[in-house]
Amino acid sequence: MTQHISCDLHDYIEVACMYGYQVRLILKDQSTMEGKAKDILTDAEKREFLLLETSSGSQQVELISLDKMEVLTPGARFSEVVFSGACES
Repeated sequence: MTQHISCDLHDYIEVACMYGYQVRLILKDQSTMEGKAKDILTDAEKREFLLLETSSGSQQVELISLDKMEVLTPGARFSEVVFSGACES
């Protein structure tokens, strides 16, 4: 069964994309990446990905792999979202 993040956490990602926030993502494996939040994509298996525009090009990050999202854009509507332990089926 495909895992998804909760709707309220999904909303934060949608806001980040809508406003084109610059974000730092901390993944569950503790790796990090930075870039501009562009869009949410869904593949044929219904997995969801954040499209991130980075200095090395576009990257797709599966939403269930997120541990934390820090917003780097000054004056943003929120500064940090913690995803750990927040998956739903």
